[in-house]
Amino acid sequence: MKRKYFGTDGVRGKVGEKITPEFALKLGWAAGKVLASHNQNSRVLIGKDTRISCYMLESALEAGFAAAGVASFLTGPMPTPAISYLTRTFRMDAGVVISASHNPYYDNGIKFFNSDGTKLPDEVELEIEKYLELPLECVDNVSLGRAKRVVDAVGRYIEFCKASFSTRFTLKGLKVVVDCANGATYHIAPSVFQELGAEVIAIANQPNGININENCGSTHLNTLINKVLDTKADLGIAFDGDGDRVMMVTSEGQVVDGDQILYILAAYEHATNKLAGKGVVGTLMSNNGLLTALDKLNIPFVRSAVGDRYVLQKLLDNGWYLGGENSGHIIHLNKNQTGDGIIAALAVLRSLTYFNKSLGQMVAQVPLFPQILINVRIDELENNVVQKDSVQQLIKAIEESIAPEGRVLLRVSGTEPIIRVMVEHPEETIARQACEELVEEIKKYKK
Repeated sequence: MKRKYFGTDGVRGKVGEKITPEFALKLGWAAGKVLASHNQNSRVLIGKDTRISCYMLESALEAGFAAAGVASFLTGPMPTPAISYLTRTFRMDAGVVISASHNPYYDNGIKFFNSDGTKLPDEVELEIEKYLELPLECVDNVSLGRAKRVVDAVGRYIEFCKASFSTRFTLKGLKVVVDCANGATYHIAPSVFQELGAEVIAIANQPNGININENCGSTHLNTLINKVLDTKADLGIAFDGDGDRVMMVTSEGQVVDGDQILYILAAYEHATNKLAGKGVVGTLMSNNGLLTALDKLNIPFVRSAVGDRYVLQKLLDNGWYLGGENSGHIIHLNKNQTGDGIIAALAVLRSLTYFNKSLGQMVAQVPLFPQILINVRIDELENNVVQKDSVQQLIKAIEESIAPEGRVLLRVSGTEPIIRVMVEHPEETIARQACEELVEEIKKYKK
């Protein structure tokens, strides 16, 4: 059955349109009804990022849970992976994050974790959607859910992150610029790296409710690049608004994406004999350069659909533990149950220390093929434009012309109203020309 409300990462949209206080109230109630059907004394942990609408939605969501008889525990601003971890460690029945990740401040979303700290399976999301279609009915007064603030959530998560970094290693002598995207890591990430010995220069760590992801963070790296170069830092680290993505920058200002980070982590696991025949999971967007580099180490690689929930499922299916996306979602199941930007960054730093190499030297081992990506807004187009005959014919013609080295991928985003058009080829001019040709054909079907 097709989901009406949930996308690949919870429910997301523009505040005041799809995401409203009324919807958050009803969603909290619907999720609460599902939880209460399994446990009458259910408890849910609620975290959020720093966008201004989070306070409004947090209150509405908590009220919905209370109406269903579910108790809420509120952490305040916390990274998404922190809620995954704390949901497990507090023995909660579910975790909720109010965030639109890397999107602008005027968007927001609500995503859920089960008691194990992993994303909800499709069947549970469908069950919640069934309740969303029903009228809200409040439990009797004595059964109403209570709400409580969690005062030590930040300290617990900082210690959890630090514990992932072996005591055999130290960050002393390392100068690092940390870009917090004015998001949920602003009061956590700088402390983690500093307490492990690094000299930290923190930027975009002054959230005001509307500056989250604004010309900063993992999707806007120019500010980080300039700061790394200006301060002669050893490297830069950028998170997205909710802290589940990470991108990095070398001392020379070169961008290091999720594919390259994944290679660095896999190289360490391989060198320390931890993989034991296990492989790495990427996605349809993963660069062929990653495949080539992993193949040199005889590390198996498989692709999943785009989205960290699909990466996780493929890892579980294969009995592996390391996977991720080129956008910077890195899942290391030996450390956390979901993508964790801080944990991934620490794993990279551990790897650099082990190999005694700079980030630039490690990245040189995984040269990426040029990959041109252009986004086209769906709401400007006719329905099912990707399936139009002329678009399909052009895709086939381009694929034949750039084979075997190149490839084409068109997909509808699960988190934004856009079609992502991607062409990859060893020659950038060829990739760009083909990508722009596809985009022009798609735009012919504007409304």
